[in-house]
Amino acid sequence: MKNILFVCTGNCCRSQMAEGIGRALSRGRFEIKSAGTAPIGILPVTIRSMKEIGIDISEQTSDFLSPSLLKWADYLVTLCNTVLDRLPLKPPGLKHIHWDIENPDRVYLSEEARLKGFAKTRDDIKKHIEELFEELD
Repeated sequence: MKNILFVCTGNCCRSQMAEGIGRALSRGRFEIKSAGTAPIGILPVTIRSMKEIGIDISEQTSDFLSPSLLKWADYLVTLCNTVLDRLPLKPPGLKHIHWDIENPDRVYLSEEARLKGFAKTRDDIKKHIEELFEELD
């Protein structure tokens, strides 16, 4: 079984979504985790957005990217450009994939617009993960 680690800066939105979607879509084919270079906890709107597609991530934790997590991973998937400058030294053999996914955690004119922003990011991540799993199978 291959191990996939999704990483962004805060481990509060994108990498949490990727972990939840990855687990749901992998159906046990891959072990999935997420982490951040400066984790701040999962945002409630992230949990809400994932519940909209039937995935409950409320029990996931916001974890710090550690050398042991990098050693555990076969694939490192980074989800934002900001995190690239903050990555620790990667172990030899670790396959690195980078997706520049828009950060949904920003100022919106309304709560409805915020939910749409998170849904757009979530759906983009799902599409990327589906393509990744096709390649890995």
